[in-house]
Amino acid sequence: MNGAEVLDIGRDAIWLTIQLCAPVLVVGLVVGVTIGLFQALTQIQEQTLIYAPKIIAIFVSLLLFLPLMGALLGGFMREIAARIAGM
Repeated sequence: MNGAEVLDIGRDAIWLTIQLCAPVLVVGLVVGVTIGLFQALTQIQEQTLIYAPKIIAIFVSLLLFLPLMGALLGGFMREIAARIAGM
């Protein structure tokens, strides 16, 4: 294994991490901005109001995206195992 292959594996791992984290982070961002906008429009200044909807939305998004995350991680692991076997 040369340096280019190591960099290729590292790049693939970083891209996989972005793919795994992005859906959950986007859901948290959308819920946070929506609740913040609601608080601004109604002039409710309760700082703890945002946590419960955000936690619930992130938990639901994890349940929805878990099959996709598992498939992506499984594919990456198969690719790494194939590279190890090919050495």
